[in-house]
Amino acid sequence: MASIKITVDRLQPGLHIRLPVKWNEHPFLFNSFKIKDEDQIRMIRHLGIKHVFINTAQSDTQPLPVPEEQPNANVEEVLHEEIDLEAQKLWKEKQDRIEKLNAYRRRVINCEKEFERSLSRMRAVMNKIRNRPEQAVDEASQLVNDIVDKLLSDDNVTLHLMNGKSEFEDIYFHSLNVSVVAMMIAKAKKLSADQIKEVAFASLFHDMGKVKVPTAILRKPTPLTEPEKNYLKLHTKYGLEIAGNMDSFPESARTVIAQHHELNDGSGYPEGLKEEQIDELTQIVSVANAYDNLCHSNIPSEQKIPYVALSHLYKNCKHQYNNENLSLLIKFMGIYPPGTVVQLSNEMVGLVISVNAQNILHPNVLIYDPSVPRTQAPIIDLAEKEIKIVNAILPTKLPDKVREYLNPRSRISYFFDSDE
Repeated sequence: MASIKITVDRLQPGLHIRLPVKWNEHPFLFNSFKIKDEDQIRMIRHLGIKHVFINTAQSDTQPLPVPEEQPNANVEEVLHEEIDLEAQKLWKEKQDRIEKLNAYRRRVINCEKEFERSLSRMRAVMNKIRNRPEQAVDEASQLVNDIVDKLLSDDNVTLHLMNGKSEFEDIYFHSLNVSVVAMMIAKAKKLSADQIKEVAFASLFHDMGKVKVPTAILRKPTPLTEPEKNYLKLHTKYGLEIAGNMDSFPESARTVIAQHHELNDGSGYPEGLKEEQIDELTQIVSVANAYDNLCHSNIPSEQKIPYVALSHLYKNCKHQYNNENLSLLIKFMGIYPPGTVVQLSNEMVGLVISVNAQNILHPNVLIYDPSVPRTQAPIIDLAEKEIKIVNAILPTKLPDKVREYLNPRSRISYFFDSDE
């Protein structure tokens, strides 16, 4: 960003400036902002700042000419007390924001703990499938009940980006992720609590047949050969065989295991079913499964950031999936889902870290600000600001220091909490 250094006596409203001090040394929300009024200019002078940097591309006006005389000291003195009061007010507002931010961070930490617990429980369930299948079903049912009860406890649900500790335990991450996304779709469709639990349970087990597919195929980082593709497709058959060993395994989940790769246009497998031939709950799980698979392809060049994955589904796959489910997925994820690196209208760069179901167009964005440690990085609720998202940025296009700061994940995981 090209910037020009000017003295503060040349400031006027409409200039986009950057303050040459640390974030905690002034009462403004950001180090960079567009000046709104004369009060802000007086505040900058009051802080003892002698010069600022202006961004001409972001400014609506030019700096004032270099003044011939110094400002009248008496006038400045009269205003001093008034500015002091204004400064106190701004500092309080900033402190309130910091408190709100800390409360938000605590929510995220609790949500991540919940996510890790669910992941651990999911791992235990999958480990018991072969040796103690009935116990696995009971534990999975309890996990589903706990998660769905949380989802239905409040309408004000926030979907958070999770900081998963491992990059490799794909079947657990993928199954839990598909379950969370499918539950959100089912909730948006206003399905009953029992139906949402059926969707969640089926999602957790939809890929369990992959335990019989060689790891070399599951994690192959290059395109599969035709024989390898055909082997992978057998995971639906293997899943049904495993489910057949569990008397209490729900019929609805068996159907999802069998059909989750069927597509509306008949191009799916194993039966080539079309539209209404595909079970209603399966249609929910299949679109959630498709989204997560697009984000996490084993082939690095084919991995899509969440924003691109959603766009791809919407533009290229409408004929393959139930359009209502696809629209609901896009609706609660927002145009820029959690995990998307974004360019903002004030030229800042940030990472979308959560979306509130009640206000999807205005997500929470963690801002890159090198003057602030990452652990205290500003998180802004776009619903409260005039700032807007301009576009998405591929993480590979970011400068190293920005990428390290924002830490966009290659493994995108979601979990939710309700604002109780």
